[in-house]
Amino acid sequence: MDLTRENILEVLGSIIEPDYKKDIVSLNLVEELIISDGIIQLTVHVSNPAMHSKKRMQEAVEFNLKRVFGKETSVNCLVKGIPTESKQVRRKILPEVKHIIAIASGKGGVGKSTVTANLAGGLAKAGYKVGIVDADIYGPSMPTMFDVVNERPTMIDVEGAQKINPVMSYGIKLLSIGFFTEKDNAVVWRGPMAAKALTQMFTDAYWGELDYLLIDLPPGTGDIHLSLVQTVPLDGVVIVSTPQEVALADARRGVNMFKMDSINVPIIGIVENMAWFTPAELPENNYYIFGRDGAKNLAEGMNVPFLGHIPLVQSVREAGDVGKPAVFQENTSTSEAFDELVRIFVENVKVAKPNVIQKQEL
Repeated sequence: MDLTRENILEVLGSIIEPDYKKDIVSLNLVEELIISDGIIQLTVHVSNPAMHSKKRMQEAVEFNLKRVFGKETSVNCLVKGIPTESKQVRRKILPEVKHIIAIASGKGGVGKSTVTANLAGGLAKAGYKVGIVDADIYGPSMPTMFDVVNERPTMIDVEGAQKINPVMSYGIKLLSIGFFTEKDNAVVWRGPMAAKALTQMFTDAYWGELDYLLIDLPPGTGDIHLSLVQTVPLDGVVIVSTPQEVALADARRGVNMFKMDSINVPIIGIVENMAWFTPAELPENNYYIFGRDGAKNLAEGMNVPFLGHIPLVQSVREAGDVGKPAVFQENTSTSEAFDELVRIFVENVKVAKPNVIQKQEL
């Protein structure tokens, strides 16, 4: 076979992009294809920007081209992540979900899941259709926070295919790895197995029409995060941190991860959780036991939006333990703080993605 552009693309047409399940040519993932002095130079984009994924694609391209055009053929293949704008156009997973937002934290214990539950509850109160994917695979907490520990998802027929039907609580659709494991058993999975299980909560579930799907990510910045955020192109991410320096350092790394060129997810903003302690008997007193305005200053220093302060109040913990997020309480300082968080969150999503739906004024 002659070394021509047409023949090269024909060969590349046999290589499948693993996440999109189609060949890299029909997906327009092959760019900058140049043939010069018997040397093939090209750039190929992949959905998963993790190093091992790029390496596998590079090996597949080189193997197939040399198999057809000869082992002596020189192939220079550069593999990159898919640009954000291209991912938005190609998104076929969850087409009826308008906005997919991840909630992340650099470290555990900063209240990321509490913020996720109350943000979802506040959005539902405002009239939005909301869902949550509890992707914190080693510490799923949404079943407890929404009082559905003993519930199990059912199956539903969607156009002849069996799909997982999420659990409903307070008008919010929920899927958690906690629904598929025993409550007191540890989840001992390697990264690829965990990533596959999480992917199924998107690809094998029927979410229907949603205004917002929130993803409660595991703490940290690991391979699961890279795989997960590339499965479904995100419209933005919220970073949760407490005010003390040890948490801020990890939050800074989280922001930088999502700003990487290969990921490039808009930062909706940073939330400062446990901003101050207010005793029930002294409701007017604020004690800054973890420091003051640390996350707010971090947001300003990194030029990302600040979404607000959430106080450390006993009722927030109690509400989560009994399965009714604090945002559903009536006329409390805590519910007002979460309502304000929701209002600013919606406004910032409009900035990050101007075609955000207009549901109602908050």
